[in-house]
Amino acid sequence: MNRETSFNSSETLIVVDRSKRRRNLIVGVVVIAVVAIALMLAMSMNRAKKAATAGGGATAAAGSGKGGQVPTVTVIVPGQSAVGRVITASGALAARRDQPIGVAGVGGRVTRVLVDAGSWVHAGQVLATIDRSVQVQQAAQLAAQVEAARANAALAQSNLDRAQGLVAGGFVSKADLDAKRATRDAAAAQVRVAQAQLGATRAQIGQLNVLAPTNGLILSRNVEVGQIVGPSAGGMFRLALGGEMEMRASLSQGDLTAVHTGMAASVTPLGLDRPVAGTVWQVAPVIDPQSRQGEVRIAIPYAASIRPGGFAEAKIMAGSTTAPLLPQSAMLSDAQGNYVYVINAKKVVERRPIKIGEVSDAGVTVVSGLTGGEAVVLSAGPFLNPGQKVNPVRAAASAATSAR
Repeated sequence: MNRETSFNSSETLIVVDRSKRRRNLIVGVVVIAVVAIALMLAMSMNRAKKAATAGGGATAAAGSGKGGQVPTVTVIVPGQSAVGRVITASGALAARRDQPIGVAGVGGRVTRVLVDAGSWVHAGQVLATIDRSVQVQQAAQLAAQVEAARANAALAQSNLDRAQGLVAGGFVSKADLDAKRATRDAAAAQVRVAQAQLGATRAQIGQLNVLAPTNGLILSRNVEVGQIVGPSAGGMFRLALGGEMEMRASLSQGDLTAVHTGMAASVTPLGLDRPVAGTVWQVAPVIDPQSRQGEVRIAIPYAASIRPGGFAEAKIMAGSTTAPLLPQSAMLSDAQGNYVYVINAKKVVERRPIKIGEVSDAGVTVVSGLTGGEAVVLSAGPFLNPGQKVNPVRAAASAATSAR
């Protein structure tokens, strides 16, 4: 069956392709999703960048240096400064002149002790007495012998005088006269012998008084009443001449060459916070071959707080010198000693052992270990480690001054 289809000119045929519409819809959704994902990624990266920027300071302070984050540290170059050289030493306190006092004579039993440790005495003062009963009897015996010798000498002189009067009459020969003269001379000599013996005994009695040889302070008393003493018994007392004290400081060979007599020093006994002014009065002419140190003796005036045998620290003003001066914030110490952190040319942290000298409000003087041209970490703290790479930033003058 045949059908004929016809279209009028006024009629329009609209054909709709539904599959193309569906494709356009899908493409639009995909584009929107891609744009949304891109926006989310951009926002996420922006937040991560801000967090990294905010956490960078903490990372630098922590000094981890990991994950590509290099910490920034502040450094100073100390150079060389003219500072007063102060040599610090330690040593024992002692009497400047420690005089032992013992028995000058034969000794015996102590009958009295008149002073004690801590007493001030004057030259010639009796410190103790020793029994002298035997010596007194000997002196009495010798005194009687002197009298007998004098009587014999007087008799011999009378006989000589009478003989001289009879020589002219021929009653006494010249030989008899010479004999009487010799007898007179022998009697006179015997008087002098007896007198010398008496004087020696009396001197021995005087030595039984233990006397102070000079003015000073009694440091120790080593005798009691009833004790038997003699020349070999050792010192009964110890006397500090004039009460003068000293500190005997031990210095290394290098420091010893910078010290000479007359230099001012301050001595601080252990347990005290106030130093005592002193003066170097003797520098050892030799070095101990075992310790490689020499002794410097510092004279100090008497004070109740200065006790011989105690321990003290001394600071000797040894002129001026040039040395690096660092703030105390740059100093670190551990069981191995004092040290600082130095940044080398490769921007790597190095540990540098140092020896410090004078510590004052201006800073710490570095005696050895630095030349002054190094970049020293201003405030290292516990966050840096040797071998760590850092970004050094030189400190301003005001910052370095305030750190001191």
